[in-house]
Amino acid sequence: MTATIGHGEQLWSRCDGCEALLYRKRLRRNLDVCPECGSHVRLGAPERLRQLADPSSFAALPDRPDDVDPIGFVDVLPYPHRLVAARAATGLPEAVVCGTATIGGHPVALAVMDFRFLGGSLGCVVGELITRTAERALADGVPLVLVTASGGARMQEGALSLMQMATVSQAVAALREAGLLTVSVLTDPTYGGVAASFATNTDVVLAESGARMGFAGPRVIRQVTGRDLPEGFQTAEFLLRHGQVDMVVQRRSLRARLLVLLAAARSARADRRAADRRLVCRPEAGHLMPRQPAAGSAGHSRAGLAAPPGRATGVAPDGRAGLAAPPGRATGVAPDGRPGGDGTPGRLSGAPDDRAAGRGDGDRAAARDPWDTVRTARHPGRPTTLDYLDLAFDGFVELHGDRLGADCPAVVGGLARLGDRHVLVIGHQKGHNTAELVARNFGMASPAGHRKALRLMRLAARLGLPVVTLVDTPGADPGVRAEEQGQAAAIAENILTLSSLPVPVVAVVTGEGGSGGALALAVADRVLMLQHAVYSVISPEGCAAILWPDSSAAPLAARALRLTAPDLCALGIADEVVAEPEPAAHADPEAAGELLRRAVLANLTPLLDVPPATLVRRRRQRFRRYGAARTGGAGATVGVVR
Repeated sequence: MTATIGHGEQLWSRCDGCEALLYRKRLRRNLDVCPECGSHVRLGAPERLRQLADPSSFAALPDRPDDVDPIGFVDVLPYPHRLVAARAATGLPEAVVCGTATIGGHPVALAVMDFRFLGGSLGCVVGELITRTAERALADGVPLVLVTASGGARMQEGALSLMQMATVSQAVAALREAGLLTVSVLTDPTYGGVAASFATNTDVVLAESGARMGFAGPRVIRQVTGRDLPEGFQTAEFLLRHGQVDMVVQRRSLRARLLVLLAAARSARADRRAADRRLVCRPEAGHLMPRQPAAGSAGHSRAGLAAPPGRATGVAPDGRAGLAAPPGRATGVAPDGRPGGDGTPGRLSGAPDDRAAGRGDGDRAAARDPWDTVRTARHPGRPTTLDYLDLAFDGFVELHGDRLGADCPAVVGGLARLGDRHVLVIGHQKGHNTAELVARNFGMASPAGHRKALRLMRLAARLGLPVVTLVDTPGADPGVRAEEQGQAAAIAENILTLSSLPVPVVAVVTGEGGSGGALALAVADRVLMLQHAVYSVISPEGCAAILWPDSSAAPLAARALRLTAPDLCALGIADEVVAEPEPAAHADPEAAGELLRRAVLANLTPLLDVPPATLVRRRRQRFRRYGAARTGGAGATVGVVR
């Protein structure tokens, strides 16, 4: 490779690792790796593409999505101003570059993230572009290669940015089901929602030397635990030692390693095709017909294949794919999972008197200060999952353990009855006093907790039992041990599995719905929120500490994040607001339990007769619409179901 100095680029550069002064042209010839100490300089997406793809082979995806500002977020600067500044600084339209290319002659679909653009954060446009890239890989029958560099989900887009974790993950699931190779290349840094979704749920995970990856960042872990971090914590070598990546690769060897993987996948796919062709196509001659994928066979061995790239599909009442919704218009979802008649997400169904009674309550809920709602959601007297299992369900039998050596107390689950129907219930468990909260780790699940939930989800699928999840967590456990045990990958696998689960799933946010720890139990056919619950990409305190001068601005952040139940319904993320007794659930737990029981039954019952393939397809369509093409939901009227 001939190294050139770009216009305006410095002739000399100082290495961050050893502080050696390096001639920039020499550094570029060495692929931006320090020749003195081996430190890997962060690369922008254009340079990464030049190093990986064959010359002149990269073709960007057409039709970049329009800009979005779904919640009108303003901190010390309006969000659109930050986007303009990032574009001016990087020369890129967004934090990812996506397209098709060849690597050593092997065709691939390729998405490369760029940390320079708002920290490589995952927002609606980024999620849409990566999902389109995965859909292109599926349509072309080629491998998907993802190069990650991100600080996590983009908080300026609120919970819609959190939904991108599920949107991209289900696209990866479709490739997995189709037998197409997926590879992620972790570069420095890869954290948060990206780490806990498509960075770690691919077939093969490579880590570039010098990369760091984790669910929680080092600063957060130090603040929460008050401990110094181990030497080399969350580095590529740390990840390899703890079994979280397949290999650590020097930058000069990265392309060669990808070539080996791509060649093996291409050979295996060719062998499968040849075996199919060798089948004699005359059944009357005593032989089998060549295998032909049946239309609509999703949900059996290959659940829920994705729609063609760039096309959003509706679902007719009989379960068939219908006409696409116009760009920018969301498809409403009725209680049985079908599109609603008015196309407005969050608009509630029910008896006319319920709607009339709830409308006033919804107005009062919307008028309530979001910071007050956050404090109510955290009230220590608020019913916990075990309380609701006693109040709203019958005959609960708890099932313990992840079968890999641990039983996380922050997650409880087991068999129960809801009315005359057996269900499998999984939920976060907090407590009502300091001793209980500490014993349950404040409802923050460890990797063992997520793997216990995963085991129970798979059990439900084998038995054909509906799943009900009760979400109440400030977030996943951010401790050192959780990172050592693969917190990001555990969350990622739950999200991917829920996107393919062939049984009905109803999720209820009963208190706090904190970030990826909440989403790990909330990829569902129906998502309900209690009247004084919250659901957010980040805590108000965390958001304030990053975007405001200090965490004392948490009340401002709570208002900006659009995290209340009416907000989430207006955005189309939640389907219903479940009323609480006055002034809130902690004042009358028995009444709160009865209201929850009625709401879950009303939403679960219509799903019971939906075929598994249709359930999976509709669930994926639901999360597919949380992209950049769906921005018009704000301001929808929301009622409270009683």
